[in-house]
Formats: sequence, structure tokens, C-alpha cells
Amino acid sequence: MTLKLAELKIGQELPSRVKQISQDEIDLYAKASRDFNPIHIDPVFALQTAAKGTIAHGMLVLAYVSQMMTESFGLNWLSGGRFNIRFKTPARPGDTLTIQGKVEKIEAQDSRTQIVCSILCSNQNNEANITGEAVVRFNNQEGEKDVS
Repeated sequence: MTLKLAELKIGQELPSRVKQISQDEIDLYAKASRDFNPIHIDPVFALQTAAKGTIAHGMLVLAYVSQMMTESFGLNWLSGGRFNIRFKTPARPGDTLTIQGKVEKIEAQDSRTQIVCSILCSNQNNEANITGEAVVRFNNQEGEKDVS
């Protein structure tokens, strides 16, 4: 469901997402990104590191956050949304991630309105994987119509 500018309110929660991480998904992402670092794809190697096992690529986890933003804001997100985030705790195979966002600011700027959302991606133990904010802009003349 793409949100409309006229419907947005400070404090509004974005539709959350839940994703299960698997080693197969990590391996597929490694192939797609050509990032074959053994910390992601070699369980034997990864056990000998400080991580004590394989971890998901940070950009794979961030893609889940971007998916939530795309579902919430459609073309407005895709045409110029941006993140200011921090990676906190690695995601591991078997983790269940919950991706959440909340509208923190709505700022009118000339012909645009900027929406600032807080972002949290956390695992089943309530450990933060990603925190930060996402910024999406609406052209004010498009604000009343669905822009998905």
C-alpha cells in the first residue's frame, strides 16, 4: 500500500516487514553482488572468526529496509529516497528480522515536502541490526494523488 502525502502524520508507523534469513539467501546474494567474502558463505571459515559463524551482507539487510520504504512510498522513494543509517549487529542465518519505520518529521520546502522516518531493523532477540533514518520527498503538486 503506497501512502499518500495528505494521509501522513508525525508518529505514524509504516507497515512493518518480517524476513527470515537463510544461508541459501545469503549465498544467492553473494552470487548477485559478486561478494564472495568467506565470512558470508563459508561456515567453516566463519566459525574461526570473531563472528563465530556466517553473517548476511549488510546490503542484503538494507535491501529489506528499502523494500519497506518502496512499499510505503512507491516512486517517491525510488526516485530519490536516501538513508542515513548505522549497521549495529550482523544478521545471521536463522534470524527473523523485523523492519519498522515511523514518520518523525514532515517538512514543507518550496515545491516539495520532505518526510523523515526513523528506521529500525532488529532480530528476534530485539537486537538492532540497522538504525537510522530515511528521507523521502514528495512534489507538492503530486501530494494529493497516489504516486505508486
